[in-house]
Amino acid sequence: MEVTNLHAEREPRSGMISNLGTPASVVIAERAPFGVLADGRLVERVTLGNGRGTRATIITLGATLQALHVGDRAGELADIVLGYDTAAEYLAQPQYFGVTVGRYANRIAGGRFTLDGRAYQLETNHGPNHLHGGTAGFDTRIWTIRSVESGSEARVVMDYASADGEGGYPGALTATATYTLNEADELTIEHRATTDAPTIVNITNHSFFNLAGAGSGDVMDHRLTLNAAAYTPVDDTLIPTVARASVAGTPFDFRESTPIGARIRDGGDAQLRIGRGYDHNFVIDGEYGALRPAARLEHPGSGRVMDLLVTAPGVQFYSGNFLDGAVAGKGGRIYRQGDGLCLEPQTFPDAPNRADFPTARLDPGQVYSNRMVLRFSAAPN
Repeated sequence: MEVTNLHAEREPRSGMISNLGTPASVVIAERAPFGVLADGRLVERVTLGNGRGTRATIITLGATLQALHVGDRAGELADIVLGYDTAAEYLAQPQYFGVTVGRYANRIAGGRFTLDGRAYQLETNHGPNHLHGGTAGFDTRIWTIRSVESGSEARVVMDYASADGEGGYPGALTATATYTLNEADELTIEHRATTDAPTIVNITNHSFFNLAGAGSGDVMDHRLTLNAAAYTPVDDTLIPTVARASVAGTPFDFRESTPIGARIRDGGDAQLRIGRGYDHNFVIDGEYGALRPAARLEHPGSGRVMDLLVTAPGVQFYSGNFLDGAVAGKGGRIYRQGDGLCLEPQTFPDAPNRADFPTARLDPGQVYSNRMVLRFSAAPN
């Protein structure tokens, strides 16, 4: 019998969806080559498109959301996620643009954890800590396309088999990444995993969003709402220090729509200094495992709005603080600090070492599930 240990499905998937015009009520999925890596491996892409012009392009390298075209209040389309034009750049200049991160997204203190009395040591690739599965995490792997479907929804399912011991993690893990687009401009991303031995898992999507268009400038004028009364403060290596702290009276209170740049330079807040801005886990209100509203992102200039619904217990809000102009992305545009932001649904950072956090443990016979819905709309002037 299937058991979901973390984020159980409590609601059905979104229903009927868009049309491209031919035939009616069909959302199209198209599969094509994307590029070839230096070692000769083929990277493919699948583009999901609806009748509104919304298009999501997913590549097999890292099961990555490489492009996402969404209309503004006038119907003009723009690509709203940061990324690269070629497959080789994702490996040569890793920035986690749009990738699937795992086995464990975010940080594990010292790269160490204990499971059933046995200690495990992972790579420390971010100062003293383990980050995003290490330098050879899921984002660097070629995922296998298992199905591509057009119809009332367009969908692609990709999977990756991670061997026992890969990256230092126990258990052979089979992970799937499913992207689904409908006619209501909802892009659903779901990660699932099973294991043959007790292990830890935390898989998410790491897209950098800029609703004005990738490469158009910074996101400080975007307005953010987070349905989170608490967050997890961090030490100077970005590891949580306490289970949760109230956002009330702090620059971390986004319970009402607030421009991202409004308080980001508050030099009196030690947490903002540590993160060079926002790089913190927010504890999403409501029962985790149930799909529920987590965030709303708005760009007043274009009118684009993105509502984020999640099943995860937390969302990491990262304001692009470490983008430093060292890399050029799509169209040769240089990405600088704050040019994109991430909203990463997740289990909490360092959860394998914290009994007071939602569990990251996955046992044989259980199914890990992390589902997020990106719902797009346009606000009038």
